[in-house]
Amino acid sequence: MNKTELIQKIADEANSSRGDAQRFFEAFQGVVTDALKGDGEVQITGFGKFYVQKREAREGINPQTKEKMNIAASKVPKFTAGNALKEAIR
Repeated sequence: MNKTELIQKIADEANSSRGDAQRFFEAFQGVVTDALKGDGEVQITGFGKFYVQKREAREGINPQTKEKMNIAASKVPKFTAGNALKEAIR
């Protein structure tokens, strides 16, 4: 399911307009993004948790040249499914 299909499904399930569903989705996306930018997390009981995982700087190897290179530290967004979501798809 892509973004357009998701927005349409939200509109259908909530019995609202596609525009309202799109505004809801964009607001949700913005709230989660802002929380993660501040190294926070968003936990939705039963659904899951969005959080930021920090990766340490490390040494890697360029697969083409086999030359060693330094990979900078970074932050990566992650999602862990909650128990209710896990049970729903079993």
